[in-house]
Amino acid sequence: MTIRKIYLAAVMALATYSCQNQDSVADVNPEDIFRQTNIFPQPPNQWMGTTNPYYTAGYVGDVMPYYENGKFHLFFLHDAKTKPAGEGFHDIHSFETTNFKDFTYQGRQIPYGTASEPDFGVGTGSLVKVGNTYYYYYTGHNAIASFLAGNPRESVLLATSTDMKNWTKVKNFKITAPAGYYDYEFRDPHVFFNAEDGKYWMLVSAQTSAKKAVVLKFTTINPASGNWTLENPIYTITSSENYIMLECPDLFKMGNYWYLVFSENWSNNTGTHYRIGTSPNGPWTTPANDRLDGSYLYAAKTVSDNANRYLVGWTARKVPESNTGGKDWAGNLVAHQLVQNPDGTLVVKPVSTLQSVFGQNAPLSVDKITGNASQNGNNFNLSANSQVTFGKLQKANQISFTLNASANGKSGLILAQDNDGKNGFKISFEPSSNRMASYVMNGGSEDFANAYPLSGISGTNYNVTVFISNDVCVVYVNDKLAFSNRVYDVVNKKWSIFGTADSSFSNINVKNP
Repeated sequence: MTIRKIYLAAVMALATYSCQNQDSVADVNPEDIFRQTNIFPQPPNQWMGTTNPYYTAGYVGDVMPYYENGKFHLFFLHDAKTKPAGEGFHDIHSFETTNFKDFTYQGRQIPYGTASEPDFGVGTGSLVKVGNTYYYYYTGHNAIASFLAGNPRESVLLATSTDMKNWTKVKNFKITAPAGYYDYEFRDPHVFFNAEDGKYWMLVSAQTSAKKAVVLKFTTINPASGNWTLENPIYTITSSENYIMLECPDLFKMGNYWYLVFSENWSNNTGTHYRIGTSPNGPWTTPANDRLDGSYLYAAKTVSDNANRYLVGWTARKVPESNTGGKDWAGNLVAHQLVQNPDGTLVVKPVSTLQSVFGQNAPLSVDKITGNASQNGNNFNLSANSQVTFGKLQKANQISFTLNASANGKSGLILAQDNDGKNGFKISFEPSSNRMASYVMNGGSEDFANAYPLSGISGTNYNVTVFISNDVCVVYVNDKLAFSNRVYDVVNKKWSIFGTADSSFSNINVKNP
């Protein structure tokens, strides 16, 4: 069977199953599933039919990954593009994958509640299996004035299942902010069994009454009891950290080190951060580069198959949906593989299966040379202020090359380029500033979009692999760092390499699926 036929057969089987489960997929257009499912997936359009305007295009919000028996269950908050008045939001949906390159959409798992219930809005959570039961702890969010008159805005709620498909909300379970903590900000429970402690741990992102961000810790011997005991926080922000909340906390051990991962979106250093410790209670060390991608990858959490650990989050979309739009919440699912350095710091590299998606070599046709550049096959030497423009890209592309950059200049690639070269999206290596940066080219001006340090990479030689799928672009460098961006209008547009000082691009290779 072709890949396309395999996808369509899977979708038809899924549609048959959905008739038995009203909270799962129904009336899905198989063509739509095939079009939407890719290496950076987002949920399909009209996932429960065409009659309700709520069931239109949607995006992937905070991802809550779980691994079992060879399969990654990637639960996520569904952010609908259209939200009619009176409807709740951010119900939990899921994808499943065995390899992070082929995804099947599993539909809605946990719906949002009514306007009078604590989960009118659903927030991030996690699940743990005890015996034959899965316990899914998630955030309830309700900011309606009539509800707030007698309830906190946020709380930790629970749903259970025996098959990870049909979930029952436990109506009498609720954890709210304890005394001394702010009940308006209390969310993102992360639950796991800590074998070293012999207890189940629940981390919760919270604020003290003085509005200081903390990660709280609750423990229990048995989640079935419903009794969780508050213990000392495992992390409190320092005076130098301008963080309002430590969102979507994640805690895991790799080798001899423990890692605390969290995201924050209010400082001048937004994104997914991590800390290193030798104990799950800290103290915690902040690495020189404490982010695991640029600012466009958010709310990333980790999952392990007992061989490798992966970082899974979402890359933000823009509103309006163009390169000049502003960054907005939710987008497409993006995953990296985590690698541990000998000193305990973490780096990321592409998931190994991504290379197998791109098996078709595309011709490298030079469209135009601006300035002074020489070509030898797929190798190019650029003098200062030079640019080489190539042919049009497809819907999905892998671009790889080795860049020998000038220490004092800027060099890199331009995507979504128009014919006059005044509009596009530039990804620039800037060794003198120790960073990669992206810029929106808009009628001759360049507007800053995103940046990420080149920390941990010595010299100015970079082995670069770029994965593009629709309007998500992830740049990997030396199998050590990732730089995710949202780039619109790549398809059927030309692309270029450029240098403001002498630079060389070797072994440029473009592949398509």
